Amino acid sequence: MDTIVTVCEECHGNRYPDEVLAYQLRGKNIADVLKMTVTEALEFFQEKEIVTVLKRLSDVGITYVSLGQPLSTLSGGELQRIKLASELENGGQIYVLDEPSTGLHMADIKQLIGVMNRLVNQNSTLIVIEHNLDIICQADWIIDIGPYAGQNGGKIMFAGLPKDLINCQDSLTGKHLKKYINEK
Repeated sequence: MDTIVTVCEECHGNRYPDEVLAYQLRGKNIADVLKMTVTEALEFFQEKEIVTVLKRLSDVGITYVSLGQPLSTLSGGELQRIKLASELENGGQIYVLDEPSTGLHMADIKQLIGVMNRLVNQNSTLIVIEHNLDIICQADWIIDIGPYAGQNGGKIMFAGLPKDLINCQDSLTGKHLKKYINEK
């Protein structure tokens, strides 16, 4: 059964009682702030600690998300990018990303690649499960599992450098990658 959402008759969806909503920062109360997108919040806030966090969210490309948006309404890719945003200043970590490009526009994929490169430049290791050829081209090492999904998969078809994958006759990924590189 679908979730039923109703608006509270007392607070009218603002989530806070009037005495809390009476407090304001530069003319905005907490309900107003939670309705702001990341982009709007970056324009509004001047506080260094808040701007730093908002900038990380912007860096991972989720400027359109509102600050009060429930996590249950975000896609898997958006959730992964929020997690990445919280990790952007950490180095020497290991990250496993499962299809982070799913549902993303090509411009967002370029931005995601930039974020992944930033993490690698900070001495972190990324293990990325991915089908997007732009992201596959960025890999330092590829393990291609196939030849197909489900019962027809599960074999290691290739393990090695991306430049060598295109010569692997048994790899469907290699065939698609070779065609992709030739078209560029």
